[in-house]
Amino acid sequence: MKRVWIFMIAILAAFSLVMACTTPKAIKSTEEAAKPIPPAEKKVGEEVITAQKPSEVTETEIKEETGKMVIEEVSFLKDIQFDFDDYSLTDQAKLILEKNANWMINNPNAKIRIEGHCDERGTNEYNMALGERRANSAKKYLIKLGVNESLLSTISYGEEKPFAAGHDEEAWAKNRRAHFTLMK
Repeated sequence: MKRVWIFMIAILAAFSLVMACTTPKAIKSTEEAAKPIPPAEKKVGEEVITAQKPSEVTETEIKEETGKMVIEEVSFLKDIQFDFDDYSLTDQAKLILEKNANWMINNPNAKIRIEGHCDERGTNEYNMALGERRANSAKKYLIKLGVNESLLSTISYGEEKPFAAGHDEEAWAKNRRAHFTLMK
C-alpha cells in the first residue's frame, strides 16, 4: 500500500512539474502586450490567443478547444459593445476599433477572428443573425481603417457564449459585443 501512495505522489509531482514548465507567464504590462509578436512565434502550431475579459490582465491559462490550443489572455485587442437590437457602431466602439486596427496594422501577420455576441433576449436564430451582423460591422470598419481583409474572419455565437451571467440590463449590456481573437 505504501508503494502505491509513493507512486501516486511521484506521478502528481511529475505532472505538476510538466504543467509548470509549459504554462506561459502572464503579460505584465499593457506596453509589453502592445509590442508586435515576433514572426517566429506567429507560426508555432495551431494556437488561438483570445481575450476573455476586456482590459484586464490575469494569469494565463491553456486549455483545449476544438483541437486548437487556446491561451486565455491578451489585453491589446479590446471588445466593443453594441446597443440593444443594434449592430451599428457607437462612437466609443469606433475609438476602440481604431486602437485595435493600429495593433493589427503593426502586426501584419496576425490573423483575427471577430466573434459576434448577443444578450439572451430574442430567439436563437435571430441572435445568431444579429451576432453575424455585429461581427461584420466591426470587420467592415477595420477594413476601412486599413486592416488587410484577408487576415479577418467572422463568426457569430449569438447568445451562446455570454460574457456576464445575469438576467438584467447590466449583464445584457456586457453580452452585446464583438470579441477579437488572435488566431495562430
